[in-house]
Amino acid sequence: MKAIWNDVVIAEAPQQDLIRIEGNWYFPPTTVKREYFQDSDHHTTCHWKGECSYYDVVVDGKTNDFGAWYYPEPKDGSVERVGKDFANYVAFWNGIVMT
Repeated sequence: MKAIWNDVVIAEAPQQDLIRIEGNWYFPPTTVKREYFQDSDHHTTCHWKGECSYYDVVVDGKTNDFGAWYYPEPKDGSVERVGKDFANYVAFWNGIVMT
C-alpha cells in the first residue's frame, strides 16, 4: 500500500504490515519517507488512544499542514483494544491518497 501526496509516494508498505484503526491505515514508522515530514507543534487527544502528534508533509515546496499523525505513547489499554502496538505508526488525511 502507498500513501501519495502531490504525485510523490511518501510511505509504502505491504498491507499486512499496516494497522487499521477506525477506518484509517497506519504505516509502520520505518516505511515512511522521512525526507517529506516535518515535526509539527500541533497535538490533539483521543479519549481512548491518547495524545496524538502531527507531521506537516512537504513535497516539492508545498506543505500539507498536519497531513500525517501518530501516537508516540498510546494510552494504557489502547494497544490491547487494537490488538497490536501502534506507537509511532503514521496515518494520513487531508488529501493524501492511499492506493
